[in-house]
Amino acid sequence: MKKLLSEIRACQVCAAHLPLEPRPIITGNQNSKIILVSQAPGKKAHDHNKAWDDPSGRKLREWLGVTEEQFYNPDNFAVLPMGFCFPGKAKTGDLPPRKECAPLWHDLVWEQFKNVQLILLIGKYAQDEYLKENSKKNLTENVRSFQEFLPTYFPVPHPSPVNHFWRAKNPWFEDEVVGELKELISAIMSEVK
Repeated sequence: MKKLLSEIRACQVCAAHLPLEPRPIITGNQNSKIILVSQAPGKKAHDHNKAWDDPSGRKLREWLGVTEEQFYNPDNFAVLPMGFCFPGKAKTGDLPPRKECAPLWHDLVWEQFKNVQLILLIGKYAQDEYLKENSKKNLTENVRSFQEFLPTYFPVPHPSPVNHFWRAKNPWFEDEVVGELKELISAIMSEVK
């Protein structure tokens, strides 16, 4: 696993298409219990070379009910973005993840995990890729139907501050779904193997 992560972190495949130098961000180890499949690192993650070290990450940890220490422990969580490098800015938020990463690396990474208990699908890009034909017509329906995808997958919206309109329009997510997510995460993390 360490060798593979080193290879990924040295990847230059889409360097010509990126606004900044490639800095692939991926974390985890073969024991990671919860895999966070997200879209792509933001600018702050790129600058600090650390995933979820921003307001989105604070919101995500709040939804998961975990501390920063628990979150960054690779035995608990692995970060497997759809695109490993910051793709650049769009009018609102960031550009979509580069399409090269997932087909090139994801299968190889999945072969290394030995203890996956849950795959959190953060945002529509991850949900479309992993739920395939079972993905609903939009993110809201995926998240509302989260129980259909258990025990393997748990779809959630992206926790970005840019998504505050979605959260305001869909208060049921934080009122109902987040509580169930926290219980599931707590149960997984309290298991002793």
